[in-house]
Amino acid sequence: MLDLRVIREDPEQLRASQRARGENVDVVDELLAADETRRASLAEFEKLRGEQKSLGKEIPKASGDEKQALLARAKELAAAVKAAEAAAAEAQERLDRLAMVPSNIVLDGVPAGGEENFEVLREVGARPDLPSVRDHLELGEGLRAIDTERGAKVSGSRFYFLTGVGAQLELGILNLAMKTAIDAGFTPVVTPTLVRPDVMAGTGFLGAHADEIYRLERDDLYLVGTSEVPLAGFHADEIIDLDGGPLRYAGWSACYRREAGSHGKDTRGIIRVHQFHKVEMFVYCREEDAAAEHERLLGWEEQMLAAVELPYRVIDVAAGDLGSSAARKFDCEAWLPSQSRWMEVTSTSNCTTFQARRLGVRERAGQGTRSVATLNGTLGTTRWIVAILENHQHPDGSVSVPKALRPYLGGKEVLEPSVASK
Repeated sequence: MLDLRVIREDPEQLRASQRARGENVDVVDELLAADETRRASLAEFEKLRGEQKSLGKEIPKASGDEKQALLARAKELAAAVKAAEAAAAEAQERLDRLAMVPSNIVLDGVPAGGEENFEVLREVGARPDLPSVRDHLELGEGLRAIDTERGAKVSGSRFYFLTGVGAQLELGILNLAMKTAIDAGFTPVVTPTLVRPDVMAGTGFLGAHADEIYRLERDDLYLVGTSEVPLAGFHADEIIDLDGGPLRYAGWSACYRREAGSHGKDTRGIIRVHQFHKVEMFVYCREEDAAAEHERLLGWEEQMLAAVELPYRVIDVAAGDLGSSAARKFDCEAWLPSQSRWMEVTSTSNCTTFQARRLGVRERAGQGTRSVATLNGTLGTTRWIVAILENHQHPDGSVSVPKALRPYLGGKEVLEPSVASK
């Protein structure tokens, strides 16, 4: 949800943002018209209500015909006030509905265009020079770390089991991510993975990509695709204290995504799956501090990628590829040797005050309150196993363990393939 005062003062800013995203521009005029109607209907209601109150004071003082006339007028006013109140409520409802439609206003400097129009900010680390390349599934099966056949047998396509060193790798990545977050001052949180509709809508996930989300209709609850969602709702309808600096949380959760619309994309292995685990950074801060905080989140993500010794690049995502709540997003993409391409492994978004307005998260400012900014960023997830196996592989199917992960795998330096059958 956007600040209506800002839209009234500079509607072209929102129009430009909608155009940059490739989204409906007409909604801006519809929103402004609904706002004008709401304000006019509210003014009419208040005018009639004021007249009704004034008349109520005159009636006891009147007598005879004058009193009868005043009583008749009072009856007319009562009906008019009721109708005006209903009209104002209807106008407010329409405005509230339209206010949820526009996406967040993209920040200055965000590249224009769609998915392919990102800007590469930097590339870090050397891509491995491999004499032969196996993909992560072949490596994972050889290590008895990944079992997609039994995953499909038990749960269907795009499900899997992580076994042995595969499970250890995932836990190692997540524990290293949580340690990194705690060392940086984040509060660790294990979050719910089912949330109410108002929380899911408040984060902006029930818009264009609602078909990505699993819904439990009987309970009217949603399975989260990221702990960003419950963490965004953590302080809903609260006034929080930011005098001591940003509130930073690191959420550990299972995540669920339907992967609707991705038919035929990365169906092999565990790149695009319906269930995975993730450690997600989530921050509440003052709006004027959000850009600097965004850079900090990106820095912690790069710290993690360096720790697991992955070649990666950082991209500034184009406006047309942003989620509805993000005003700017940076992705970190690791090199994927088996496909000779970059694969997104982390992202961090500055959502400015968009989510906080929807969820009622405010801070005290002067004589009143104001909305805060929210930001999020991935610090480690199951998909990292893909990049780690492929970039650290050897011709015999063994895989070197990055030094930072060795304590979580019993000190193993190399994962050796198994010759045993499944």
